[in-house]
Amino acid sequence: MREKPPFDLNDFRPPAFPYRLLPYILGGLAVLILIISSVHRIEAQEVGVVQRFGRFDRILNPGLNFVLPFYVETVTRVPVQVQLREEFGIRQTEVSRSARFSRADLQDEAFMITGDLNAAEIRWVVQYRISDPYKFLFRVRNAVSTFRVMNEAIMRELVGDRTINEVITYGRRELVEAVEAKLQEVCDQYEIGIQVERVSLQNVSPPEPVVPAFNEVNEAQQDREKTINQAQAEYNKIIPRARGEAQRQIEEARGYALERVNRARGDAARFNALYAAYRKAPEVTRQRIYLETMSKVMQRVGRKIITEESASGILPLFDFNQKGEQK
Repeated sequence: MREKPPFDLNDFRPPAFPYRLLPYILGGLAVLILIISSVHRIEAQEVGVVQRFGRFDRILNPGLNFVLPFYVETVTRVPVQVQLREEFGIRQTEVSRSARFSRADLQDEAFMITGDLNAAEIRWVVQYRISDPYKFLFRVRNAVSTFRVMNEAIMRELVGDRTINEVITYGRRELVEAVEAKLQEVCDQYEIGIQVERVSLQNVSPPEPVVPAFNEVNEAQQDREKTINQAQAEYNKIIPRARGEAQRQIEEARGYALERVNRARGDAARFNALYAAYRKAPEVTRQRIYLETMSKVMQRVGRKIITEESASGILPLFDFNQKGEQK
């Protein structure tokens, strides 16, 4: 005798669908879609741009916001409080404290021609914020791509106005400031809704194939500057000394001329005084001048012997040397 199986598959029937609950299920799904499509939570660093049937309607502030459901109104989130960045000639491959950059296949962005027809590779980063979400979304189609084209055009224009030495060495700060000002001016002109905050030059160098020649040119320029500086130092050492010596001789000549003029004037005044006294007493003046002159002359004679005019036969008694002194 066969045992009866625990259940009979012929007796198995699926449970009946609760058609009476279908309206409630559909209503719940409608409410869920209504909530999902009408409630939007905007983060603190962004705003929501509302479009009604594709046309701009309003801007939602951070927080919980409600819009018309069933995609009658759509919301586009715009990060207005986030600092964004665009990279040119490089790409950041790792976001950390020590960021790493890649240069692969980016030579076209970095390659430029300077004003003195030299080649240079310039890699830079632009940091910016979205200042006007309406202009950013609707004034210009694909604002980010347009902003990148602006950056490349302005950088190439300003680099083309400068020499290779200005771009690589002492003119980098001026170049950055000029790019920031020009870029912001063009953004305002096109109403792109972007505020430029900072332009950073990451690397400015000649292309790799011309690096050896560029280094040789730099060494030659450095040697030239060194020679010029040495010559200038020698010039600064000799020329001021010669000028000082010339000035000293001029001052001495002026002093000597003044002394001679004053002496001549004094001699003339003395002669005039003597002449006036001579006219008053000619004999006395003649005698005084004779005595003064003899006094000066006799001081230069070594040994003096005074005799009378009538004396004779005394010279052989004296032996005078060339100085007039007796041996």
